[in-house]
Amino acid sequence: MQTNPDRSDASTRPLEDDKSLGELFTQLTTDFSKLVSTQLELAKTELKDEIAHASKGAGLLGGGAVAAHLALLTLSLAAGWGLAAVMPAGFAFLIVGLVWTAVAGFLAMTGRNEIRAVQPVPPQSKQALREDIAWARQQKS
Repeated sequence: MQTNPDRSDASTRPLEDDKSLGELFTQLTTDFSKLVSTQLELAKTELKDEIAHASKGAGLLGGGAVAAHLALLTLSLAAGWGLAAVMPAGFAFLIVGLVWTAVAGFLAMTGRNEIRAVQPVPPQSKQALREDIAWARQQKS
């Protein structure tokens, strides 16, 4: 097989002609901009999918909460009518109401205690920020 010395091998030729440093920098920034745009579009698409799934889940949870509320009302009425068979109806429904008042009070107190226990600024992050500020002040001096 004969090779022509005037033709150079295609694999050793540059893909593009020589460019100036300014042109290369412009191409680099353009390519980087396209890359960032592409990544942002991908993130938007993924977020839209996640939001759709979360919306569906929230709707199902809301429907479940409504169904549970209706079941609770029905069972409360059944308990009241069941107790009314052995005592006056007024007292029977008063007992059911008082039980639910006690449950509501317990849940409200427990929830309030949980909310009070929340620290808006995590202590470890707060300490790390203090250390960073102290380090920065030392660097200034």
